[in-house]
Amino acid sequence: MIVDLSDPTRAVTPTLDGPILAVLAPSGRGMTVGEVAARTARGSEIGVRRSLARLVEQGIVRTTELGRTRVYELNRDHLAAPIAVLLSDLRPELWRRFREAIVKWRVRPVYAGVFGSAARGDGGTVSDIDVLLVHPPFPGEERPKRGSGLLETLESMALGMAMPLTAEADVDHWHEQVDELHALVQRWTGNMLQVVDVSAYEWAHRKRAATTLFEEIARDAVVLVEPLPMAAAARRSTRTP
Repeated sequence: MIVDLSDPTRAVTPTLDGPILAVLAPSGRGMTVGEVAARTARGSEIGVRRSLARLVEQGIVRTTELGRTRVYELNRDHLAAPIAVLLSDLRPELWRRFREAIVKWRVRPVYAGVFGSAARGDGGTVSDIDVLLVHPPFPGEERPKRGSGLLETLESMALGMAMPLTAEADVDHWHEQVDELHALVQRWTGNMLQVVDVSAYEWAHRKRAATTLFEEIARDAVVLVEPLPMAAAARRSTRTP
């Protein structure tokens, strides 16, 4: 089964019950039919209303009158309530598994992040999961010339001081780790993993490159591995109070 990351509950149930419960589970208040319908990944308001009525009959959803409005909330005392919580947590669980796998790598990335439709939550069952991996400088990679801006200079200095030296064996090990990540993601989700693998040198000069890819990552990425602390400090030092 391939996971639809716009609505991961499809992997468990084709009915509207899944996305409805996934919306109600993290909510700390009662929600109207319209509010639930606006947040569910699929289904019309009429369909959501019917599913809510069925879930109320089954006892997993409670309904109350709030003034003239009827609101719905998850019955957290119900035996099946923990399943609803799990349904709401499928996407965060995938990010957690990514982080758990990458933190064990012998050659750690400088940065890692999910981008594209998987990060935005608007993909489908045919969508790949796109991940940017920034590897430490490998032997033979040429350091780009520094830009004239203060930010680029500070980031280049931070990169040079903080990056461990890598050997040829580390390059092979890096690619083995990436191959294993492909296999893991397919087992977790059924989806294909697409990896964009760039050097730390290219990452440090991403603002000068100004590519569509880096702009998309800055806008949408789910961060799996934070950038180098020293480089982050360099960015903070350039902000005006």
